[in-house]
Amino acid sequence: MRSNIRLGRIAGIEIGLHYSWFIIAALIAFSLGEQFRHDNSNWSPAQIWAAAIFTAVMFFLGLLLHELSHSLVAKAYGLKVRAITLFALGGVSQIEEDAKTAKVEFWVAIAGPIASFIIGGICLALARSLGWRPRVAPQTAATAVLYWLGTINIVLGLFNLIPGFPLDGGRVLRSIIWAINKNADRATRMAARVGQVVAFFFIIDGIWNFFRGAGFGGLWIAFIGWFLMDAAKASYAQVEIMSAFRGVRVAEVMSRDCTIVNRGMSLQEFVDTYLLKTGQRCFAVEDQGRLVGLITPRDVGLVPRDRWEFTTIREAMRPLQDLRIISPDTPVIDALQLMAKNDLNQLPVVSNGTLQGIFSRSQLMQMLQARAELQLPAAHHPPGSPPHNRPV
Repeated sequence: MRSNIRLGRIAGIEIGLHYSWFIIAALIAFSLGEQFRHDNSNWSPAQIWAAAIFTAVMFFLGLLLHELSHSLVAKAYGLKVRAITLFALGGVSQIEEDAKTAKVEFWVAIAGPIASFIIGGICLALARSLGWRPRVAPQTAATAVLYWLGTINIVLGLFNLIPGFPLDGGRVLRSIIWAINKNADRATRMAARVGQVVAFFFIIDGIWNFFRGAGFGGLWIAFIGWFLMDAAKASYAQVEIMSAFRGVRVAEVMSRDCTIVNRGMSLQEFVDTYLLKTGQRCFAVEDQGRLVGLITPRDVGLVPRDRWEFTTIREAMRPLQDLRIISPDTPVIDALQLMAKNDLNQLPVVSNGTLQGIFSRSQLMQMLQARAELQLPAAHHPPGSPPHNRPV
């Protein structure tokens, strides 16, 4: 998930917000405002909403520290961390590399909940030292804020320890299974399956409580369950792809039937002649036999429709120097990681300045689906292509 608003960097890690963060921040502030009003009838409206907004902001600071803990531990073990993004369901650390050992996976995963427990414990201890007592109302603004910050952070830590992949608890479970069976792919599959079961119970519990009168709270639990289910399925699919194509080169799976278009053609003619009739997603633009760029429907969509007739492909395409290119010998796993890192759907495969083909996610998925229907191995090598050594 990419940030919509960049806040800066901490320890070389870009920190940002997704637009959905503002929705959940407003909901949390509103919920806390109602809670503070109910528990402290002597507070003024200004005190209530100032405390609610401050608590919501400090909670997200705690969430940022939770994610920073993951990222800093990952960096300590030599893993590359690109960014941290806060969004509606919490935060995500964009760690570009997978852990190389079960031990690294365990400590990177457990660092976040440990940070949340420490923050929560400190807040509750401070609230207690300032006079907070259970079932005693009203409270001062300081003790009420500290109590709720402590409670929320501890709940955050406990929630993340639920063994539902890709939650932290699911990653801890994966690391334990990995340490036992010595197989990272198998451990990921098992943890993802457990994550799907956990997500299913979240969905059922949320729907059940909604019909019992829990209202939005029940729907929110069901939505979290749906999100976890989708994430667990995606994680399972990713490990299947990684396992299937480990040791396979791009040349074996790329599409060689890439349409070449004239860079002087107008966008209107390009749309009428190629896009609407072929349904292809990517076209090569060449000049005197050498690749100079690519053009996709997304590039065309960036140009106002009333300008298509007067805009050439050369003006709308992405030039070669702005593209990420790969060679035919690039491992498929490396190509997939490059696409994920740069949020790309396809990569041109170039050798000696000449386009050899296009490597795309859609092509890969179509190939997997076709071979599954034919009950062929996912990484089946075409006749005449040399087999590659694969790690055991």
